[in-house]
Amino acid sequence: MSTTVRPETDLPVAGAPAPGSSSRGRWIDHWDPEDPTFWEATGKKIARKNLIFSIFAENIGFSVWVLWTIIVLNLANAGITLSLSELFWLTAVPNLIGSFLRIPYTFAVPRFGGRLWTGISASLLLIPCVLLATVVPSGWLAGQSHDTQFWVLLACAATAGFGGGNFSSSMANISFFYPEGKKGLALGLNAAGGNLGVATAQLLVPLVLIIGVSGAAVKLPVHEVNLAYAGLMWIPLILFAAFGAWRYMDSLTQAKADTSSYTRALSHTDTWVMSLLYIGTFGSFIGYSFALPLVIKNTFPEFLAGHPFIATYLAGLGFVGALIGSVARPFGGWMSDRIGGARVTLACFVGMGLFTILAIVGVNEHSFGIFFGAYMVIFLFAGMGNGSTYRMIPAIFAGLGRKEAKRTGQEAGALLINYKRQAAAVIGIAGAIGAFGGFLIQVAFRQSSLDVAAAVKAAKDPAEKLAVASAQSDWSLPALYVFLGAYVVMALVTWYRYMHQVDRKIEVAPGMEHAAI
Repeated sequence: MSTTVRPETDLPVAGAPAPGSSSRGRWIDHWDPEDPTFWEATGKKIARKNLIFSIFAENIGFSVWVLWTIIVLNLANAGITLSLSELFWLTAVPNLIGSFLRIPYTFAVPRFGGRLWTGISASLLLIPCVLLATVVPSGWLAGQSHDTQFWVLLACAATAGFGGGNFSSSMANISFFYPEGKKGLALGLNAAGGNLGVATAQLLVPLVLIIGVSGAAVKLPVHEVNLAYAGLMWIPLILFAAFGAWRYMDSLTQAKADTSSYTRALSHTDTWVMSLLYIGTFGSFIGYSFALPLVIKNTFPEFLAGHPFIATYLAGLGFVGALIGSVARPFGGWMSDRIGGARVTLACFVGMGLFTILAIVGVNEHSFGIFFGAYMVIFLFAGMGNGSTYRMIPAIFAGLGRKEAKRTGQEAGALLINYKRQAAAVIGIAGAIGAFGGFLIQVAFRQSSLDVAAAVKAAKDPAEKLAVASAQSDWSLPALYVFLGAYVVMALVTWYRYMHQVDRKIEVAPGMEHAAI
């Protein structure tokens, strides 16, 4: 079986030869991954190549997206003092912008093709990095009024939202390359590779900031930092990601869906149910990745005062949770391929709820170990849930397509392509709504922080500020109770919609009986 390919400037060509080295950067007109012969002979190699470069570009996008989770912890070292509420805005706004960008980014793949759009979206990451390297550490900003500093920083932080949009376009693009039985692992690897960008940034950036600063100085409460390095370090990688996409990736004609695919997807109840569930899984992963360093800093001040290394490297500590969640994501997709996405998702929500209770215990007992350990397990379940919910989407819509073909008597192949395009649209829709869940988590923490922030601000000296903060270290409890209630609701929705209503089980292909429920 051959694959028809064409240069971007050519019209479709029938009967073109199978792609070799000359297929680089071409539109592929024939793509049938469900055909075992085609997949083994041609499809698998091309799909793997596109997956590798997609993962790299998405990884850099996530790294840039969360840069401000590290920057906010070091602004005081650069002579800029903001309130806790203002610091939460600097991490929440990139999350919000990234979630909104996910919808147009998903539309961009059908419009421009996966290859071209991956290069464009990677290149856009230069904007936040250049601003971070030039504007933020400039002497001009340090000499401005408090309000000017805040609004300039907020504008610079907002551009980091470009990194959040990459996820949906990458996932929608890769979903077209793989057969139904292999989507769980492929989408899990693609997403996990991107999610690892959070861990990469939170591990490396705190170290880069203190290059050239003596070890003794780093242990001091206020010490020199090189904020410009946090932007400069990504620029060579961004350029490589854009170059790799342009030179080695492909675009599928089959992926060139029109906007009607998105309109039809919006009419399905499952689109909104899966978007809600993704708020609970990915929203938790990205929301806690953004917020946890600030939460720990203001929940356990006494512990951090006695552990200067952890206090200095707090963002690096957040790396552990992001790493766990990222690695767990493909495992969640792999498990879903075998025992069912709904079963895995339900187990994840139950686990997240139970360990949120343990995190509440940690706050009440002022135990950093209990709180931190509980959140590492929450990251584990959130990561697995990311994989399982995204595995459910293509399986559900493939089942809907087969059900529609049986009901109407239409040709199954054309309907399956139509529903596959709708599934790609839902991936973008759910990705955007799920990322918005991360913003809601930060808003909940910010609202919980307002009372303690006011009390600390009223204190007259550093010792008194520390005493006040320690006395109100349970400030995060209202937010934690909200999260616990949300996990209970989402577990019930998962059980009722995809496990309890066995009479509405979606028809699936042989061997895929568990994947859609």
